[in-house]
Amino acid sequence: MVIVTGGAGFIGSNLVKGLNLRGYDEIVVVDNLSNGHKYKNLVDCQIADFVDKSAFLSQLQQGLFKTKKIQAIFHQGACSSTTEWDGRYMMENNYDYSKVLLHYCQQHGIPLIYASSAAVYGADANFKEQLAFESPLNVYGYSKFQFDQYCRRLFPALTAPVVGLRYFNVYGPREAHKGSMASVAYHLNNQLKQSATVRLFEGSDGYANGAQRRDFVYVGDVVDVNCWFLDNPQVSGIYNVGTGRSQTFNDVANAVIAYHGRGTIEYISFPEQLKACYQSFTEANLEALRVAGCQQQFKTVEQGVRLYLGWLNR
Repeated sequence: MVIVTGGAGFIGSNLVKGLNLRGYDEIVVVDNLSNGHKYKNLVDCQIADFVDKSAFLSQLQQGLFKTKKIQAIFHQGACSSTTEWDGRYMMENNYDYSKVLLHYCQQHGIPLIYASSAAVYGADANFKEQLAFESPLNVYGYSKFQFDQYCRRLFPALTAPVVGLRYFNVYGPREAHKGSMASVAYHLNNQLKQSATVRLFEGSDGYANGAQRRDFVYVGDVVDVNCWFLDNPQVSGIYNVGTGRSQTFNDVANAVIAYHGRGTIEYISFPEQLKACYQSFTEANLEALRVAGCQQQFKTVEQGVRLYLGWLNR
């Protein structure tokens, strides 16, 4: 049995589908369907059970999942909104919940593969998994940073594997429910279907219009990295998951335009409220991931966007 928290969400549901394609169907999905639109992400997936997030930890601790051995827990569930500033909610949801799950896994010898985030780096341009380069710009990033720190203190005495994966800018199928937090590729595709233009922010932090750079990583590649760690339980640690090469927002827009064969880019004013908490540049350092043995080859924006839009517009 494999458990996927946040399994009806974006990365979680893609992970469930990816596990299905690898022959896994004894999967317990844990999530909160208060956003009922997320159910669509699981319709074509095979799972053994669905458990509401509010009941999951108590059921786990009561031993209700012991009829079959838990091979691993993929902890993808979190509030991922970088514009959410309720710090108490963020820490309860992303930090305290994760600690309970971590200690359960250590007590019972279960590998834990959890979602961290590139948001831990903030404005630092050295995207390397070291404390010296970590300074989050928002409370979401802090919640992920603090759980990484908590895990680091336990690494010397682990009784089961623990892997934290710092996702960069993930895009791809099954993200429509995220609304405003969905990827730029998703929004630009919708804009172009409705008009002849796509909209990007004007320049900021010394970058020209649309030239801010992010490490855009296709969700299928993220799933493959998760599964690599499932297959290699001898590895523990915190690792970046990105392509290792930044590309501009203009690159994403041009990939969307190329797919549709039409369109132009319009630049809009950069929002004042984002200026102090916006990452204008991200680029994963993959040294640690490669040393661990994972040689996943990541798609370019041009490759990934074409795959994604083919799925969206099918």
